[in-house]
Amino acid sequence: MTSPQIEIQLIAVVVAIACAIPGVFLVLRKMALISDAISHSILPGIVIGFFITHDLNSPLLILLAALTGVITVILVEAIQKTGLVKEDTAIGLVFPVLFSIGVILIAKNANDVHLDVDAVLLGELAFAPFDRLVMFGADVGPKSLWVMGVILMAIIVLLIMFYKELKVSTFDIGLSSSLGFSPVILHYGLMSISSVTVVGAFDAVGAILVVAFMIAPAATAYLLTSDLKKMLWLSIFFGVIAAISGYWLAHLLDASISGSMTTVLGIIFLGTYLFAPNKGYFSVIYRQRQQRIEVSLLAFLLHLNNHTEENERHVKHLNEHINWQKVQSKTVLELAQKNNMILINDDIVSLTEKGEEFTTLALEYIITNKDDKIEHMKDDFFLFRG
Repeated sequence: MTSPQIEIQLIAVVVAIACAIPGVFLVLRKMALISDAISHSILPGIVIGFFITHDLNSPLLILLAALTGVITVILVEAIQKTGLVKEDTAIGLVFPVLFSIGVILIAKNANDVHLDVDAVLLGELAFAPFDRLVMFGADVGPKSLWVMGVILMAIIVLLIMFYKELKVSTFDIGLSSSLGFSPVILHYGLMSISSVTVVGAFDAVGAILVVAFMIAPAATAYLLTSDLKKMLWLSIFFGVIAAISGYWLAHLLDASISGSMTTVLGIIFLGTYLFAPNKGYFSVIYRQRQQRIEVSLLAFLLHLNNHTEENERHVKHLNEHINWQKVQSKTVLELAQKNNMILINDDIVSLTEKGEEFTTLALEYIITNKDDKIEHMKDDFFLFRG
């Protein structure tokens, strides 16, 4: 590998990690759309910062962009609190206006400056290694790597310092307030660091990939675990994998690096969405099918318990009177036999002692409907899983 190739991958990895950490909290707080809003609405902050300093490298651009991001959140919440529109509608109203203001400012006052909408939105990692940071006459590496490295260090320090507060305020705002943590300060602190992260990555990867790095790894991790620490680590892992593999996919296809990384993120999320052990599509479909079978089994056992007539307990009765299909009848009978709930003699079905005990518990729950009964029923009921 050449030096630029290594630097491109390093920048992408640092951006991925820096985006993944706040992204987890945005996803958990159901604020994923706000990252897209921030990524567009901070444009006027960048433009105004440039007008003040006439320097695209000035830290003031990042500060004003972060401030614009916080203003975006404040405006969205103010509109939402009126009760007239929902959050997604409020976001759709605010960020196009702020973004348009930035576009107009660029068109009217910065036509002769390398500050355009395409560069801000798309970015180009391939050029990042050529924008060098020179200190005391020495080349110390790509400017984007240093900028995002400093932002990443700040994010990690803040995460370590306020992990408990962020965790509590994310899952229980009321408890956070009672413990003395200010949910409002934590909320706007998270929005501020998200804004700083987005604008810091503008030159390197552009806003579109920033949003992808911020949301896709966190959403993927959310499908795999309910533990916050594991979710953070998984989100970082998926971001790093997408950054490296996306670069080599772009190298192989001679395509956009940012586009390839976003594509890899999409593939990782799709695979997890389909095959995740607990929350994946196929797992949910399988579990729903099992639950339908279990409900049918329970109905069948209760039917047997209520009838002593042989014609009511005949195997064919399942098809002729309960209106079950043959496949369903066979599945229910096999599951009941497998769990020693029934006996079949000459096509006449009878409850075993275990089956009678279970139906007694089921009837007791149906009659009383007490929560302390349902927990015991669940333990017995889940024994039926085939």
